[in-house]
Amino acid sequence: MPPTLRQLDTFLAVARHRNFTRAAEDLALTQPAVSQQIRQLENSVGLPLLEQLGRRIDLTEAGREVLAYAQAIRRQMDEMEGVLDALRGLEKGRLAIAAATAANYFAPHLLGSFQARHPGVTVSLEIANSATVIERLRANDVDMAIMGRPPRDLPVKVATFKDNPLILIAAPSHPLARPHPGHEVAEQRKLPLTRLAGETFLVREAGSGTRAAFQRFFEGHGITVRQGMELGSDEAIKQSVAAGLGLGMMSRGAVEAELIAGRVVELPVEHFPFVRQWNLVHRQGKRLSAPADAFRTHVLAQSGRRRSI
Repeated sequence: MPPTLRQLDTFLAVARHRNFTRAAEDLALTQPAVSQQIRQLENSVGLPLLEQLGRRIDLTEAGREVLAYAQAIRRQMDEMEGVLDALRGLEKGRLAIAAATAANYFAPHLLGSFQARHPGVTVSLEIANSATVIERLRANDVDMAIMGRPPRDLPVKVATFKDNPLILIAAPSHPLARPHPGHEVAEQRKLPLTRLAGETFLVREAGSGTRAAFQRFFEGHGITVRQGMELGSDEAIKQSVAAGLGLGMMSRGAVEAELIAGRVVELPVEHFPFVRQWNLVHRQGKRLSAPADAFRTHVLAQSGRRRSI
């Protein structure tokens, strides 16, 4: 009996997470049900597709071959659903978006305003670091992504819709946050970038776009700073900076509430704000579904931009 689409979708989830429990959560199935689907798929192809080394699940050679075909089949099915959605209009349909963690302060509002206009569309949003967002694009698991720097090793279409000014933040008690002798207001004169040499910075985890931008910026200016604690979210960075554990570099929008409340302050340093852009990104050659195309139009209309590459 040939493999079923359900078996292939289950296999895709296991291959993506390399973990049966997380795949089961992703598919809203029990772990035994996931294991059964994989066994049935292996029986269909007549070869083992997975091997377990300790706690890690890896693909066999046959598994890698099946993965490539399963991804291609899923892409064709998604494209078919997109075409049918277009024929039906926007009364129904699905929209899957992955967004970089730093976009968490505005991405839900974009999707909320879109769904208010198109209540029949089922929307899903995954917030993850940039490396994971790129993998979602690569595997064609999402219609499009909201991210900063687009991937260089994956052919994509990019539409820039929003500036992303990165700023340096510190606790109000930090020495660099205090007015300098001879200046009544610290903001009247920017600190030279060299004043940051040797300062301790709190950084995001490997795979974060903000961390990559941080490293490129300081390396490009020949400034060596100490990387302190590695933290897994912008919220953790903000709280740790406020506690005086070091400096941070973040999107201004993500820390706006803390700036207003005075829990952290923006440091006036030359070359800052360091302005990047937020982009809508989708696979080149991907035929956007009606909901995805409408969402793209909605975001660009709200921002007043039309730039794409």
